Amino acid sequence: MVFALALAPVASYAQEPTATPSVTNAQAAAATPSVANTQAGHEYSPLVEKSVNYKNWTLNDLKDNKPVDLRSLVQGKKLVMVVYFAPWCGNWRNEAPVAARLYEKYKDQGFAVIGVSEYGTRESVSTFFGPTGAPYPVVSESKSRDDRDKTAHYGYRQATGDTRKWGSPYNVFLEPATLAKSGDVLTEKAWVVNGELIEADVDKFIADKLKASTASVITPCKE
Repeated sequence: MVFALALAPVASYAQEPTATPSVTNAQAAAATPSVANTQAGHEYSPLVEKSVNYKNWTLNDLKDNKPVDLRSLVQGKKLVMVVYFAPWCGNWRNEAPVAARLYEKYKDQGFAVIGVSEYGTRESVSTFFGPTGAPYPVVSESKSRDDRDKTAHYGYRQATGDTRKWGSPYNVFLEPATLAKSGDVLTEKAWVVNGELIEADVDKFIADKLKASTASVITPCKE
């Protein structure tokens, strides 16, 4: 269950993955705005840059139920994936191991994952991750399905063309170095996935972004 910057193309990172069924550019273009490929119970979607006006938030942490601020969580990171999920959702169960693999692969290079649980109780989220807990920070935005239309998660999905009923999982990639230092809105645009990650595409995206971020750091000359 466990799971400056480079000039990236402003379209899609969809390409042939090695382990996860892929979505070609032609398929993505012909698909609905929300989900590029539905097969065998999956809802794969390409990684695309969208206007989202993503805001800072303060939500309660899963471990101790204490409030934590997003700006503090991303501090010192090069790239952060915020994944919104419902603990009861089958598509999230498909993506959870992918998110965990990407986190383990790149966490020492400045990549972070933050989970935001939706439409399920804290107990159900804890049960999902098991006795060892989540491998990355998890916070809770909503606890009931009745809260769906009231969440920031719902608003972001509407802004980025996600027409699914529950939108789980929904992935937002943030580059901390480019985020606003103050104010509610952190960034007007972000790379998003309106569905399950296409692992090989996102793996390449993360590697490219981390490489560019590292290359942008100027090392002082030594005498």
